[in-house]
Amino acid sequence: MKHKVEAPEGGTFDWDADYLRYFVREPFPSRTTQAGIVIGTIAHKDRMTIVSQMPENGVIFSDGIESDYLEFNSGSLATISVAEKQGLLTV
Repeated sequence: MKHKVEAPEGGTFDWDADYLRYFVREPFPSRTTQAGIVIGTIAHKDRMTIVSQMPENGVIFSDGIESDYLEFNSGSLATISVAEKQGLLTV
């Protein structure tokens, strides 16, 4: 069963925003797990912790660049938050 998920605020936000947007690229519900949280926002000073239940070949990566992945197998924890320092975009 496929669910339509709408991106918040049209899917765009300012470069200097003090929050993060996330989405799960390939959510795989199984007999024992669900994929109910697949898109959202992490506000400044908040954090999201996720736990892998994938027995093998689990990965986590950012910015759409899978080659810099981290292994994310069963029992691994990842805590995601807005960084204290902010980068500057130079055009």
